[in-house]
Order: sequence, then structure tokens, then C-alpha cells
Amino acid sequence: MQDALRTELLNVARAAHAVAYAPYSNYRVGAALLAEDGRIFGGCNVENAAYPQGNCAESGAISAMVLAGQRRATAVLVYGAGLHPITPCGGCRQRLREFCDPKTFRVLAVNEGGVQQEWTLEQLLPHSFGPDHLFP
Repeated sequence: MQDALRTELLNVARAAHAVAYAPYSNYRVGAALLAEDGRIFGGCNVENAAYPQGNCAESGAISAMVLAGQRRATAVLVYGAGLHPITPCGGCRQRLREFCDPKTFRVLAVNEGGVQQEWTLEQLLPHSFGPDHLFP
């Protein structure tokens, strides 16, 4: 992935992070999802007083992508605080799996200090279940 594209993804994720709604945990997360057509869709976490009813940043980005008519993504960048770069939670890994090829889909994680890591979705979600299991 080219540096300019990484920077654009990071800028979208940082902007989403800045407006995240996290009054309970104070743990804001921003995500930038790269659709197959090259467009980037941002998402932020949105907490709720009924804790399990909140939404993850990746879910918001997926919803924005689908709303725009896209169904395939090639990468996601997740941005948040902490000593270590954060990865998508297990549920979001499965959500992302629905819209990508896990062998080639890139997951980039960046913390506020600039520490970065990168994996394929298959590395983070090995032996995953996806649409191809339903329609072989």
C-alpha cells in the first residue's frame, strides 16, 4: 500500500476518532475502510448507556460503505489510544469478513503515539466462516 493512501486512511480514522461518542469508557476509536473502488469510509465508536447496544467504529464504516452502494473492501485502518495499536474486536473481524477476501484484506492498526502494525484479516481471524460457506 502506498504511503499516500496510508496517510489518507490515517487522516480519516483520526477525524472519526475525534468525534467518537464514548462518554462511558472514554475510549474513542476511529476507523477508515478502503472500498474496492478506492473510496474511503470513516466510522467511529458510539457508546450507549445500555452497554451492549453500542456500535464499533468498524461497524460504522461498513455501514457507510454499504449505504454508498459498495460491497467489497480491501483494507481497514483502526486508530485509538493506548500503548499498543488496537485491532478490530472479534465481532468486527467477522463483520469485515463479510465484505472482503480474508487472504488479501489488510488490517492496519495505529495508536495515538504512531505505533503501527499490519496483518491480513486471515491472520487475525483464521479459519473464518463467510458467505462462501453458505454458497459454495
